[in-house]
Amino acid sequence: MFSNKRAILLFLIVGFISLIILLSTSFKQSNERDITLQENSAETAQATNEENKEKNSLKLVQERMYSGPVAWVPWEKNPEFLKAQEENNAFVMMAAYCTVLPNPLPGEEANVHLGAKYLQGKVLKPGEVFSQNLTVGPYSQQRGFKEGPVYLGTQLSRTTGGGVCKIASTLYNVAVLCNLPIIERHPHSMPVPYVPYGQDATVNYGAKDIKFTNNLSHPLLIWSQGVDNRLYIAFYGESKPPKIKWHHEVLKIQKAHKIYKNNWLLPEGEERLIYPGMDGALIKSWVTIETRNGKSEVKQMGSCWYSPMPHIFEKGQMD
Repeated sequence: MFSNKRAILLFLIVGFISLIILLSTSFKQSNERDITLQENSAETAQATNEENKEKNSLKLVQERMYSGPVAWVPWEKNPEFLKAQEENNAFVMMAAYCTVLPNPLPGEEANVHLGAKYLQGKVLKPGEVFSQNLTVGPYSQQRGFKEGPVYLGTQLSRTTGGGVCKIASTLYNVAVLCNLPIIERHPHSMPVPYVPYGQDATVNYGAKDIKFTNNLSHPLLIWSQGVDNRLYIAFYGESKPPKIKWHHEVLKIQKAHKIYKNNWLLPEGEERLIYPGMDGALIKSWVTIETRNGKSEVKQMGSCWYSPMPHIFEKGQMD
């Protein structure tokens, strides 16, 4: 009998010890899991903060752009403009947009001003399709265009007529604000510093164009003018379009890298920024259209990927 009690006691002791070991192991695993979850949460929070910082940085870049819709234009008392208004019964400014060129490169401003003169006074009949290349182009020396900046993939280069994409981008924004059907539009390969991401347009004579249709029942008068580093374009007709508002979502960001060019005139190790870059991004865009009866609809404008435009620096080197 004593032997049985001793066996029972031993069994209870072993069971108690096993329970303690089991609880200890479970508690340790729980702590490790909690630590892992905390680390993952911290990493996720850090990644989210970094992403928000990048998006806020991108938003700040766009907010610093001074381009946008305007109510005033510099040709309001121009006799030729007033005559064109009368001839086409186009007394209502449907929309106007001013594109500001920050620090224009050589030839850029001159090409924009010349292109604006070719565009000035263009009339679109009901149902007619507008083409910038057929209206402003070809962008040749024979027509007065100079060498200006142009994107070739992810490189900044120069070509005759470089800079007329500012006209295309401005036309695109005015056409969208007038709720006109966009037939053809191509974004740049890299972001541009004069209109928000997702609101640009590029042209290349014979390859890429900006086209839209006058789907109204009356003629549409286009007027444009370059004033210093500003480009104004407005559309005129017989009625006001609905209220249009742009919206953008940043889906991805790729930071801009740095490119260095040697400058033997600079002290060794000294750097000087000669052309600021811009981060690359994947942007989803849409507009909301508010009609007079208070209804609202959404029009998707597509997604655009922009490769980063590198920051270009000069750097001093030893002889």
